[in-house]
Amino acid sequence: MDSFKDTLPPDLFDQTTLVSLASTLAILAVAYEASLYALDRNTAASHRFLFIWHAFDALIHFFLEGSFLYHCFFSWMPLSSVSNPHALAPTAHNFLGYTDRAYGSQAGGENPFAQLWMVYAKADRRWAGADLTVISLELLTVFVAGPLACLVCYGLAKKDPRTNILMIVIATMELYGGFITFCPEWLTLNYNLDTSNWMFKWLYLVFFNMLWVFIPLYAIWVAVEDINHAFAVRSRSAGARKTK
Repeated sequence: MDSFKDTLPPDLFDQTTLVSLASTLAILAVAYEASLYALDRNTAASHRFLFIWHAFDALIHFFLEGSFLYHCFFSWMPLSSVSNPHALAPTAHNFLGYTDRAYGSQAGGENPFAQLWMVYAKADRRWAGADLTVISLELLTVFVAGPLACLVCYGLAKKDPRTNILMIVIATMELYGGFITFCPEWLTLNYNLDTSNWMFKWLYLVFFNMLWVFIPLYAIWVAVEDINHAFAVRSRSAGARKTK
């Protein structure tokens, strides 16, 4: 039986991989610092956690996933310059009207964000190219979910009860997006996924993606509890007025 070390990719500790993982931690640290600045000390722990999550979520969408979209639309290489085009990550046929180009992070050269996505693409090769399903979802994620997450942070800081509705909307988008991202792979027996080692399978594919399953479910639970509490208070107030 292989040891744990044997199940890790040989380039686990290369500079690009370490920088990629460190960038995620740095974004989380920024979100945490933002919570210290924006929230008062009496903020409920659940709301503080969800502020940090939505700030983290927005930064991930804007900076990391935004860079993915940039390379999908603006980084390309002519297929004639590649000795074996079939070895590239897929670019949809006639993408942006071209049939002789390969788009995506794989064409980003030494750009640090392109290199970051090439690390993740070791586990899911679609993120190295221009997959239409992924791009379509990321357009909504970056330009709709990202700004909405900022509104959630603002609402939590201002203690606006309407923020619960936004949290449910975003959480539903995240859950739906995760399903649409991976359902095509389930139906093709994980054609584009590499689960051959522990890090690709459990860190990149399972851990990072399941964050966007369990935390949105928690956000829905917190929001629904707050809404139910508001209805209960209103019901009690209405009953008290009737008895007067």
